[in-house]
Amino acid sequence: MSVLVRLESVGPITVVVAEGRLDFGACAAFQSQIEKALAAAGKPPAGVLIDCSWLDYVSSGGLRLFLVSARAARRASLEFALCALKPAVAEVFELSGFSRMIPVHPDRTAALAHMP
Repeated sequence: MSVLVRLESVGPITVVVAEGRLDFGACAAFQSQIEKALAAAGKPPAGVLIDCSWLDYVSSGGLRLFLVSARAARRASLEFALCALKPAVAEVFELSGFSRMIPVHPDRTAALAHMP
């Protein structure tokens, strides 16, 4: 199963809701969906929040995608964060050290409180 992506706007923040498994085979489609949706929105958001509530698995390719996205957001002066990681996904982020490179919040409310 690939990753399903749904976009929501919360004020100036674009919330990307990812559902499924972000494995190597799903990374390109996931990245493409995010880029197309954000480009279609016209005006760039003030920040991007990836809501991982429904994300069951993240491979090393998925980790790389998040890192590349966070760096691109930083270059564009956008806030970038993740929230609501399931225990298995949170463990991957912790063990890989990514939780120290990308802001991770316990839930959407906490994440939005830290964004502009």
